[in-house]
Amino acid sequence: MKIIFAGGGTAGHVNPALAIADYMKKKDPGCAIAFSGGTGGIEERLVGRAGYPIYTFPLSGLSRSMSPAGLRRNIGAVKNTVSAISAAKKIIRQQKPDIVVGTGGYACFPMVYAAHLCGVRTAMLEVNATPGVALRQLAKKADCVMVSFEETAAFFKDTKKVVYTGSPVRQELIDGVGKPHAKLFDNDKPTVLCFWGSVGAMYMNKKMEEFVSLLAEDGSFNLIQAAGRANYQWMPGEIRDRGVDLDHCGNIRLTEYIYDMADVMNASDLVICRAGASTLAEVCACGKPSLIVPSPYVADNHQEKNARALERAGAAVVALEQEVDGAGLFRQAKALLDDRAALAEMGRRARSLAKYDALDRIYAAIVDTVG
Repeated sequence: MKIIFAGGGTAGHVNPALAIADYMKKKDPGCAIAFSGGTGGIEERLVGRAGYPIYTFPLSGLSRSMSPAGLRRNIGAVKNTVSAISAAKKIIRQQKPDIVVGTGGYACFPMVYAAHLCGVRTAMLEVNATPGVALRQLAKKADCVMVSFEETAAFFKDTKKVVYTGSPVRQELIDGVGKPHAKLFDNDKPTVLCFWGSVGAMYMNKKMEEFVSLLAEDGSFNLIQAAGRANYQWMPGEIRDRGVDLDHCGNIRLTEYIYDMADVMNASDLVICRAGASTLAEVCACGKPSLIVPSPYVADNHQEKNARALERAGAAVVALEQEVDGAGLFRQAKALLDDRAALAEMGRRARSLAKYDALDRIYAAIVDTVG
């Protein structure tokens, strides 16, 4: 079988595709897999590290602003998309894939749409409760749409086939659950893992400056934080201006991106994060308690809905971005870590929400769609 996965812009659109690709290679070693996405996007780095070939196109998202600058951006985005569709059609005709699987973001549009124009079967995966714009448009022509939440099927009433699969999680995260891990820090303090998505969230990273300053003084636990590529350019300097020397803080580690997430998450005691569906699927698969600050800048406020589901199950504590500052986050994290029994119970409840058979279901849906 020959497959092209299309998607990008954030790790939340790339990591699920990588999880599926790895699983399909395991099930069918002769399976030929490639990826497509945007030039310069995080998909180039993640897919390259995973060892798969990737086709990329110059792409940009649409602006919601009706200002002259916004209109110019949209004209450029449309031109890039049209050019990318033409290039993708040539790739489709040369490579002759059996199916193209889109996993979200505007970066998935050219290859999936080109596959439709060329008569190649297409499938889409939506990991969030509320579908994105690109996926809603592409789903109208798709042969199959796979959803991570049963209620998401209501958005795809005109689609040929909708399959409830759950959200895929990279196998290495699952394999690491309950196994001994190398210590992240040279001490026996509990460890907090913090990340705000692959792109990073500027406002939350600004709040984390205060968190880091308080932790440097308090020293009661460890912190490993991924700031994202753009934020990592300025964040170490601003923390240094607050009087914190990160080079000599034995309990604080700031990095651009965490590539060995399976090891780091499984070795951590508490996760502070956004509420993208793929992120929460990984947190639950690892059985980790979490302090979640959902992004308010998403369609239909779907991240808060994702987060509240974990909160209702007793697996997470939710804090809203507009209501919390760095000091508040620090106090909440410290209180959670201080109650080890409650923290362990949150982890057990998180694990009970994990859908460990999601990759089986997705594999079956793809094979059935190819026919």
